[in-house]
Amino acid sequence: MIVQDTEHGRARAAEEIAKGNVVAFRTDTFYGLGANPFNQDAVRRLVSLKSRERKPVLIVISEVAQVERLFERRTKLFEDLSARFWPGALTIIERAQMNLTHDLTAGTKTIGVRLPDDEDVRDFLRSCGGALTATSANAPGAPPARTAAEAAEYFPSLLILDGVAARGEQPSSVLDISRAPRVSIIREGAVKFDELQKALRGMNAELEMNAGVRVEA
Repeated sequence: MIVQDTEHGRARAAEEIAKGNVVAFRTDTFYGLGANPFNQDAVRRLVSLKSRERKPVLIVISEVAQVERLFERRTKLFEDLSARFWPGALTIIERAQMNLTHDLTAGTKTIGVRLPDDEDVRDFLRSCGGALTATSANAPGAPPARTAAEAAEYFPSLLILDGVAARGEQPSSVLDISRAPRVSIIREGAVKFDELQKALRGMNAELEMNAGVRVEA
């Protein structure tokens, strides 16, 4: 069911989240599947919907302070990176809080988090408690949904919050700082490799170019 991104539509979507259900919503990149990351049953519903290889699930947050609920620590490297690239399309992977469900971390003991560069998205996140999963709204092997209609084709049983077409053309870039000062660029996306490399050099981080662990973004 598609509902418009109005005050009423957001309230309906937030109600679904509060009930432990999954909704689709526009992020600052593509449409994502939103569930309460602190509700184990909701996360299991999300994993079942995706029906694919288990991977860590990306979280989007409304404010930087929300990382306190997700990250085990806040290093100087994180503070520097978040000040430089957030809000923006950079997912930062760090050691996860121990209370986070295995379905979120896929046994990696890490979690990927992003602060979206879109005030409307952040407002919606605030109405849902400040943090939601945001794995891409797509079927296995299919391209990420860029519109509510595309998300509804993939997941017709879900409530879809229609926030018009996604403005992004690429997914977020993914940077693993969980072994800082050693850092791994897991995926090059909207934030380009050269930009990350230059920033990290100035932060005295030791860059490793290995494949690493990929998040569902």
